[in-house]
Amino acid sequence: MNRIILLVAVTLAIPSFAQDKKIYTTTSGELIFSFANISDNGSEEGSIIRFSPVVNIQNWVNIDKSDHFGMFTGLSIRNVGFIYDVPDDSPVKYDYPDETNVRKKFRTYNLGIPVGFKFGNLNDKFLFVGYELEIPINYKEKTFIGEDKEDKNNVWFSSRTNTFNHSLMAGIQLPYGATLKFKYYLTNFFNKDFSTSDGQGGSIKPYQNVDVNVFYFSLNFFLLKNVDFYYKEK
Repeated sequence: MNRIILLVAVTLAIPSFAQDKKIYTTTSGELIFSFANISDNGSEEGSIIRFSPVVNIQNWVNIDKSDHFGMFTGLSIRNVGFIYDVPDDSPVKYDYPDETNVRKKFRTYNLGIPVGFKFGNLNDKFLFVGYELEIPINYKEKTFIGEDKEDKNNVWFSSRTNTFNHSLMAGIQLPYGATLKFKYYLTNFFNKDFSTSDGQGGSIKPYQNVDVNVFYFSLNFFLLKNVDFYYKEK
């Protein structure tokens, strides 16, 4: 809640910050390579690299106070998730307790509102840091037994995830509109209070003892600056 209040306060402060400043928008696509730190029922596990080229679009409103300092906010839609070989004793494996080789692929589509700051030569190369509030709007889970896909679950506004995700980011803007970014999600991917049927007339909370923090590296490319193509011929 404190992070949400801070986001609202910073957003409300933008108009006063923006007076007599250079304001413009940039739109970019994002190629995401994601991983996750996973603690599953007390066991520390690793994830497999996940590549998500679509659909990741972000539009930033840039407010440059000078040639060397500015801030940004905006709106994004992002495909975030992880791939996981589930251990035999994991509660996440409740639907397939007798199978030995279970691989899960999880992802959400998130709407995000970033707030951040830029430092450096804003007309060339600069660093940026920020915070982003994200709302998961679509959840997908795929289950593979060996090489065969056994199940798929696709839900809008699923209760399997938390209502809000909080994340921190840092990156470097390179010449010609390319950006390298690192992002870490402070919020657990799953809602620990989610419960479902155990198939025997009772219920189970499969994520109660599961902690997953997704992080990723991404490569971004500017597509538009204001309403003009960024790479248009000069």
